[in-house]
Amino acid sequence: MHCRVGLQSRFGDSGWQWTKAGLRRVALGVSLLSLSVGSALSADMGEDGTTPVPLEPDWVLQVTPYMWAAGMKGNISPFRRAPTIEVEKSFSDVMDDLNFGGFINVWARRDRFVFSADAMYVNLTESRVIGALPVIGPVPPIGADVDTAQFSATLQAGYRVYEAPDFTFDVLGGIRLWYLWNDVNVTFAGQSRSVSSEFGWVDPIVGARAFYRVNEKVSLMAQADIGGFGAGSDFTWQAMATVNYSFNDKLSISAGYKALSVDYDSDGHVFDTTLAGPVLGFTYRF
Repeated sequence: MHCRVGLQSRFGDSGWQWTKAGLRRVALGVSLLSLSVGSALSADMGEDGTTPVPLEPDWVLQVTPYMWAAGMKGNISPFRRAPTIEVEKSFSDVMDDLNFGGFINVWARRDRFVFSADAMYVNLTESRVIGALPVIGPVPPIGADVDTAQFSATLQAGYRVYEAPDFTFDVLGGIRLWYLWNDVNVTFAGQSRSVSSEFGWVDPIVGARAFYRVNEKVSLMAQADIGGFGAGSDFTWQAMATVNYSFNDKLSISAGYKALSVDYDSDGHVFDTTLAGPVLGFTYRF
């Protein structure tokens, strides 16, 4: 039986209480925002080299719904003190079990101050049927449905330390929120039993972002961060690079590669995974 990935937040044990319904409302809001801006495709997470249209003096805002064709590899123990399971899924494996997925990035700048928010929500269901063993005889099969959801949001603020006509470099700091929940429903001989688990945590992170304009239409962007440091997870990192093409001052498309890794082991829960794959996104600037 495969395990499902889900996100969460460690606050349940420290006094904060995040409910599953509340997080699902957050994830739904993120997804609706993604659909309202454009197709749920891609990840251009930076300015694309054209002159952006300001909201008000010195303000720049852009929104990027994107698709991340990520596979997953790692070790997971979704239930407290349960055995750790090794998981390795390609993107096609994930798509076979996908119920819903949404990814969105928001980037803003005022003068040299920059702000970034990136969120993802993925819900998966895997069904398995275990037949009766021949030595036992005509025993009804055992069925199991595993429903897994994962929510993550990276929130950062920073400062543009270098700015030239064709190159910018920003330093960033913030937090990455994680929340995961798993539901297992087992049926046997007309009877049904369910087991649920939820957990989550917050990681402090520091990072940087570089942007280079090749010409009026084409640009390059790279962004990375590290964090955790034992405050939430033991360690987490994220890296992404894209090539961007601008159609006009408001709309651009990006293609590249993104990886996100986390090593969390606390209170009987284990979530030590790396997600990696191509990204494709559309950016709209206001």
